[in-house]
Amino acid sequence: MAQISTPLATSYTSRTGSGAVQAAAHPAAKHDPEAAASSAPSHIRAVPAGTEARGFVLYVGIDEEKAENDGTELGSIVSQIKALVAQLAPSSETYAAVALAPRGSGGRDVDVVRLALQDPAALAKHRQTPDPADRAHDGVVIDLSRKRVLLDNDSANLTYKEFELLQYLVLREGRTIERAELITALWSASDEDIPNERTIDVHVRRLRSKLGSYEDIVRTVRGVGYRFDRHADVSVRQTSTPSPDLF
Repeated sequence: MAQISTPLATSYTSRTGSGAVQAAAHPAAKHDPEAAASSAPSHIRAVPAGTEARGFVLYVGIDEEKAENDGTELGSIVSQIKALVAQLAPSSETYAAVALAPRGSGGRDVDVVRLALQDPAALAKHRQTPDPADRAHDGVVIDLSRKRVLLDNDSANLTYKEFELLQYLVLREGRTIERAELITALWSASDEDIPNERTIDVHVRRLRSKLGSYEDIVRTVRGVGYRFDRHADVSVRQTSTPSPDLF
């Protein structure tokens, strides 16, 4: 399940993404504004006044098993879509993400992807239905859907990066993650405050301090890195809105 996008401040949508591609690629549209207007699908919403289109989002719903049955894999699909975009518009920038969900969680793949990648329309529809699991719970509640951590029903008030760090470990439960992998996965080359393998320990220490008496859910594997260990008093919620992870 993959998303290809460029950064968007605001967005507008098309009911059928292929129509937008066809309009952009139509030969007459490059030279004749009237032809471009007439060839554009009527169902594409006009860009609001005072704004400009900066890119688009394409949601692709397909799990690993379906991709394998089709004789391909998610990585190959992503690579080919990115290559096509680069061919059509060499000046374009692309970004890809994969939406992760627990096995057997059900639902249409494309809906799962839209929720995971925070599509506003999908989130609005989802919020109309109360979550029966949203109730008092002693211990630790790591809610990947809503990006929050509760400690005995009180918010842990993690920073964005602290939550990302915990989420990365939770999604790889039981596996020891090296410091170098955490840095590569959670910080981009353009970040100004990229830690080194020594200072990543500071980030982990701050995370643990906010976990209070439950700090031992993030284990140190001496000389290697860190691991998330689930305890009986730890609940991880990821049933309705799975969390995206970098591809």
